[in-house]
Amino acid sequence: MNGFEPKIVGFLCNWCSYEGADSAGRARKEYPANLRVVRVLCSGRTDPQFIIEAFKEGADGVMILGCPLGDCHYQDGNFQTLRRYTVLKKVLAQFGIEEDRLRLDWVSANEGDKFVRIVWEMVNGIKKLGPLHQARVENGKT
Repeated sequence: MNGFEPKIVGFLCNWCSYEGADSAGRARKEYPANLRVVRVLCSGRTDPQFIIEAFKEGADGVMILGCPLGDCHYQDGNFQTLRRYTVLKKVLAQFGIEEDRLRLDWVSANEGDKFVRIVWEMVNGIKKLGPLHQARVENGKT
C-alpha cells in the first residue's frame, strides 16, 4: 500500500508501560507517530469491548502494554489481561481481523528502548497487512 500509514491504538498501563513510553520521550527516542495512547490504570482494566470499539472506530491495529508478569501494581491484573487476550484473539478472528493486528506485550518503566522497538514492530507489521477493512468490523462479516 503506497502511502498507507496505519492507525494504532495503544492501551498502556499507568505504572509501567506508560512510564516506559515517557522514558523513551525524555530520552528523545524516535518512534512512529501512528500510535495513539490510551492510559489505563492497569492493563487488567482494558475491557475487551475497548479493543473491539477501537477497531470499529478505524484502528488498523491495537496494542495492550502492561507491567511484566509478576510485577503488576494490582497483583494479578496482567495475568487477567493475558487470559482475556487469548480469548479476544479468537473472537476477533470471527470478525475477519488478523491476529497480528492485536498485540500484547510487557514494558517496565525503565524500558524506553523496548517500548520504541515494540511500536516500530507493530507499525511495520500493520503496514504489511494493509488497512483494516472497516465494513468487516461493522457488519461482523469475514
